[in-house]
Amino acid sequence: MKIIIINSGSSSIKYQLIDMPANEVICSGMIDRIGLETSNLTYVTVKDKIEDSLPIANHKIGLEKIAKLLMDDKIGVIKSTNEIDAVGHRVVHGGSSFSNTVIITDEVKDKIRQLFELAPLHNPANLEGIVVAEEVFSLAKQVAVFDTAFHQTMPEVAYKYAVPNYLLTQNKIRAYGFHGTSHKYVSEKAIEYLQSVNKPHQNIIAIHLGNGCSITAIKDGKSVDTSMGFSPNSGLIMGTRSGDIDSSLIFYLTKTLGYSLEAVNTMLQKQSGMLGLTGYSDLRDIESTAENGNVDCQLALAMNAYRIKKYIGSYTSVLNGLDAIIFTAGIGENSSYIRKLVCTDMEYFGIKLDRAINEVRSKESREINTAQSRTKILVIPTNEEIEIANQVFELLVS
Repeated sequence: MKIIIINSGSSSIKYQLIDMPANEVICSGMIDRIGLETSNLTYVTVKDKIEDSLPIANHKIGLEKIAKLLMDDKIGVIKSTNEIDAVGHRVVHGGSSFSNTVIITDEVKDKIRQLFELAPLHNPANLEGIVVAEEVFSLAKQVAVFDTAFHQTMPEVAYKYAVPNYLLTQNKIRAYGFHGTSHKYVSEKAIEYLQSVNKPHQNIIAIHLGNGCSITAIKDGKSVDTSMGFSPNSGLIMGTRSGDIDSSLIFYLTKTLGYSLEAVNTMLQKQSGMLGLTGYSDLRDIESTAENGNVDCQLALAMNAYRIKKYIGSYTSVLNGLDAIIFTAGIGENSSYIRKLVCTDMEYFGIKLDRAINEVRSKESREINTAQSRTKILVIPTNEEIEIANQVFELLVS
C-alpha cells in the first residue's frame, strides 16, 4: 500500500511517500521558510536528490510543487496519482471531536475548519493540504491523524483549567496538547533504546523544538502533562508565538493601549516569540547573529532555554523522577547551542551533558550525556510521517 504523508506546519511542509507495511520510504522531502523571500525545497529518492531555493508564498503553491515533482517524467516516482492508495494528513487540533485517526469526510473538514481559531497557524494549513490532496490524489483515501490524540491520557488534574466548571462540560474548554504524533514516536523510540541498555524508562520528558515548541511529561509511555494547552500558543517560547503569558496582558493591551482583539491575537500568534524578541523567527539566523555579538539574540536564546528548564523542573516533580530527556524536531535535533543552554547547571536533576559529543552532527538517535549522568540525554530524530503512516495503515486494514 502506497501512502503519502503530508505534514503541513506553520512555515513548512514535510512529505514522505511510504510503502506500507514495510515502512519503506520511496520519496521524501520538505519545504521550509514558506512565506519568506526565499524558501528551501528538498526532494529525495533512492536515485535523485534535488535542492532548490525559490520563493514559495504559501502552502498551496508548495503542495502543488511537490505534486509536480512526484510525477515528473525524469525524477518522479509515480506515473499516475492512481498509484497512491491513501494520503495521511497531520492535523494539529482535533478539539473534543477527534481522539482517534479518521477517514476524512466533508463533516470532518467542517470540524477542522471550526477549530481554525484554536490553531490559526496550523489547522488552516492542514486543511489546505487536504483540499489540494483531494484534487491531486482524487482516488486515494484521505485520512487525518490528530496531534491532540496522544495527550488524551492526561488526567483531569492536568487538563482542566481553574475556571467555572461549565466551561469544560458545556464548551469543552480544557488543555488538549499538541505535537502528540512526534512525542509518541520519540518516546517509544526512547523506551526501546533504554530497555536495550537495561536502563530505567518509566519517566521521560520529551522536548519538541521547532518553529513550534512543546514539552511533554511521559510516564510508562503515556502523556501525563504537556506545555501546549487549549491552543498551541501556550508553554515554551516559539518562533513567532509567545508561549506562556499573564492573561491580564491581553486586557491591558486592549483597554489601556487600545489594541483590538484581532491585533492582540495576531501579535501573540505571529509577531511574538523569537521573532518579537530578535526580529528573526528562524533559529539559525538568531544563533548566527548572537555569535556576532547581538545582545537581543543572546538574551532571546537564554530566555528560550530558561523556559525549557522551568518545565523540566516542574515535570520531574509531576513524574516523581526522571530517567531521560529527549531533544527532537528541527531545533532539538540540530542546535547544539540550545541543548547546551538547557542542560547547563542541571546537575540536581542528574543531567550532565558531554559537551564534545553534543557538538557532533548526526541524523541517528544518540546519547549526549556523560557516563556519570544519572539521567540520559537523548537526541532522537522525530519521524511524524512514519508514525502517521502506521496509524493510517492500521485504520485502513482493520
